[in-house]
Amino acid sequence: MTLPLLSVRIQWEQDIVAARQRTRQLAEALTFDAQQQTRLATAVSEIARNAFAYAGGGRVEFTLEGTTPPQLLQVRISDRGPGIANLPEILEGRYHSSTGMGMGIIGAQRLMDQFRIACTPGAGTVITMGKLLPRAAPLITSLLLPQLLAALEKQRPRSLIDEFRDQNRELLQTLDKLRRRQDELVSLNRELEDTNRGVVALYAELDEKADSLRRADEMKSKFLSNMSHEFRTPLNSILALSRLLLDRTDGDLTSEQEVQVNFIRKSAESLTELVNDLLDLAKVEAGKTEVRPAQFEATELFGALRGMLRPLLLTSALNLIFDDPSGIPAMFSDEGKISQILRNFISNALKFTEAGEVRIWAEHYPESDEVSFHVRDTGIGIAPEHLQTIFLEFAQLDSPLQRKYKGTGLGLPLSRKLAELLGGSVGVESEPGAGSTFSLTVPREFAKREAPAALAEPDAADGREKVLLVEDHFETRLAYEKYLRHTGWHVLSARSVREAEGVLRIAQPRAIVLDISLTGEDAWDFLARTKANTATSRIPVIVATSVDDRGKALALGADEYLAKPVSGESLCEALARLAPARKTVLIVDDEDVSRYLARQLFDGSGVNFVEARDGGEAILLARQENPDLILMDLAMPGMNGFQTLEALRADAALAAIPAVIVTSKQLTTPEKTSLGEKSLAVISKADLLTAETAHHLQDSLRKAGVELPLTVGKARP
Repeated sequence: MTLPLLSVRIQWEQDIVAARQRTRQLAEALTFDAQQQTRLATAVSEIARNAFAYAGGGRVEFTLEGTTPPQLLQVRISDRGPGIANLPEILEGRYHSSTGMGMGIIGAQRLMDQFRIACTPGAGTVITMGKLLPRAAPLITSLLLPQLLAALEKQRPRSLIDEFRDQNRELLQTLDKLRRRQDELVSLNRELEDTNRGVVALYAELDEKADSLRRADEMKSKFLSNMSHEFRTPLNSILALSRLLLDRTDGDLTSEQEVQVNFIRKSAESLTELVNDLLDLAKVEAGKTEVRPAQFEATELFGALRGMLRPLLLTSALNLIFDDPSGIPAMFSDEGKISQILRNFISNALKFTEAGEVRIWAEHYPESDEVSFHVRDTGIGIAPEHLQTIFLEFAQLDSPLQRKYKGTGLGLPLSRKLAELLGGSVGVESEPGAGSTFSLTVPREFAKREAPAALAEPDAADGREKVLLVEDHFETRLAYEKYLRHTGWHVLSARSVREAEGVLRIAQPRAIVLDISLTGEDAWDFLARTKANTATSRIPVIVATSVDDRGKALALGADEYLAKPVSGESLCEALARLAPARKTVLIVDDEDVSRYLARQLFDGSGVNFVEARDGGEAILLARQENPDLILMDLAMPGMNGFQTLEALRADAALAAIPAVIVTSKQLTTPEKTSLGEKSLAVISKADLLTAETAHHLQDSLRKAGVELPLTVGKARP
């Protein structure tokens, strides 16, 4: 939603001052601090001054964009002047003039979060700048807008002298701040020297502590191993001996003795269960539990569970029902761990349900390719305030059935940790007196959790184009990765803005898929910085989020906005449209310098170069890569250019690949005729990087229907 605020016409020189004043007043009303007010006013007045000086005037328009905080203040400055010559050089900071033109544009760009220029020679220039409001700023809606405009209307314009006085005061304050910062840096450097000495000592102490922790961890592992052996051996003996007594192997028991032996046996069984759960939980926490994925069918899993758990039914008033899971596709995960989690859910349901049913079913979600298993009972249920407590270790709720069936209090915490190990989660819905539904959701195909993207190897893409995925939800990342698995994209994952910025420092992805709502932060600032940075501004950004603010996302520079849940079709379509696959050019020349110069003909960001040193290697690469164009020298060792061109045209799979000859050889008339029939063009190496050659090549490619990004405008004279 775009809210128009006010506009200022730039016709006279004093209008520049008016634009600066209005900017400061508006920034103050929108709760920007004093420093940000100055930055905004300076950027607007600088661009307004350019409009007046080079176009004879213009208009400054202020609007507010966004329906969610923080909103975006946009300033649009337009004129009908001659346009800006040498705009690319100005934006790259390479243009200098006696008037200083271009320095103001660069300065204003640095002061704002968003900066765009639309310039048509002879038709004028439109510069759009944006600044995100402070996060504490109130949300301005169409209902509150009249109050804001009325408050601005009451503010009277100030004189030119007052404005200069304010600017001087701001400059003095800035200089004072810089001096204080310099003093702080000197002081900080001294502190850092002292701190460095302390850090060295601290590292030594940490190494000692780490060794101590490693020894403690080893002792813990040995203790658990010994406990397993020492506890289980006597427990197994107690269970075996109690079984002998109950079976009357050595004589009959009195009724009282039978009761006592049963108590002993039940206590031993409870202690055995506690030891098993405790050891399983300790293994998971220590990272020693290994996931062994294999393909299995849900029908086989349910069949095994049905056979194991039916003996636990103690009354005919309770039914154990397994719904047919035949519609669930084959899974690739750890069947044993899924079975362990479901056994825990089902045994708990049977314990705390005296009558009714325990129903088990499964569902498949194609969008995310996940499978959910549900266990629903008609038992005593759980109060809302206890739904999270049950997943804490050793937590047990107080109820008549709970007192009747004592447990370890470790089953549900263990189930949750095992689910997370499989890349999934557990959940519960319950109502006292109406029963409970426990759920396990896991990816249909298990995938190991990746290391933080900032520490990964982003260049290991096997020749595929890289896409940076900024998403903190594991299941969503997994779904996106599945969507792109069999495409030409290599996914680099980041779970936070910090990780995403780390990836951008060491890699240049072809596109970014960005979720705005991340854990503990939002990514509006990251989007603005990415689009404001000249090194990353050309990377297409697809905002894929549940935050309903399409207008603000596009205003900050997003190239596409997709509302969650995002389908694989829409994601792949957006990537294909915004970051089409790069064209491949095969360069065949035995000289390194010649291959380097040939690459300069093309815009490297849109071309994938493959290089060969002779004709034989060129034929092999052409079959492997199927290039869009071949640039080839004639004089090469082994198979020369004439022979290579003949071989290409004789091969049905390669005959249609267009070829351009780049040579320093003086050609005879028959050679020129032969090459003209088999190639698009013949270019002299001496004239390779001239504008004339670039235009000639562009025309030849256009006639052949080949689209390649040439650096025609940058060709050297």
